[in-house]
Amino acid sequence: MHKGRLEAFSDGVLAVIITIMVLELHLPRDATFAALCLVAPKLFLYLLSFVFIAIYWNNHHHMLQAVKRVNGAALWANMHLLFWLSLVPFVTGWMGEHFQTVPVACYGIVLLMSGVAYFTLSQILLAAHGPDSLLARALGRDLKGVASLVIYVIAVGLAFFSPPVSCALYVVVALIWLAPDPRIERVLESGDQERAAP
Repeated sequence: MHKGRLEAFSDGVLAVIITIMVLELHLPRDATFAALCLVAPKLFLYLLSFVFIAIYWNNHHHMLQAVKRVNGAALWANMHLLFWLSLVPFVTGWMGEHFQTVPVACYGIVLLMSGVAYFTLSQILLAAHGPDSLLARALGRDLKGVASLVIYVIAVGLAFFSPPVSCALYVVVALIWLAPDPRIERVLESGDQERAAP
């Protein structure tokens, strides 16, 4: 099965998720810096969630560049990922209204499950392409992915003791992924050079 429809559908869903998040933002009550400061925490949470969605879009795009085909299991795994990502606007809005234990923990659970779903999708695609495939070389051991899941679990637990510390750990994960990860691009470029060689 060709991967084009999966990519197009995923891009559309992620675009809708970002749109929903920005529509949840409300204007300051007055045209003053004081009024802007009152909505600053919600703007920060929007930025954090936007970064997470952007990270998933970038990594999803890069991973599929190393994929030749998808099967039924990959389609369902992709839907599983999109389900969890579609909950990001909900938990972002809830945490913005109530920066307390349960909303902060639920935000982390959604991020954790999104990470698990992405990992599941990558493993299903790896199984379909084999251990010697371009995708296998590109993904490698995925230490950042594993580290992210561990940090999410810790952050969810810490939400019951200190929501600000928990949120700080979410920021740490975002910063880890903001650093460029050239693995897939490097492998794709080397694959292109191998194919172009006489």
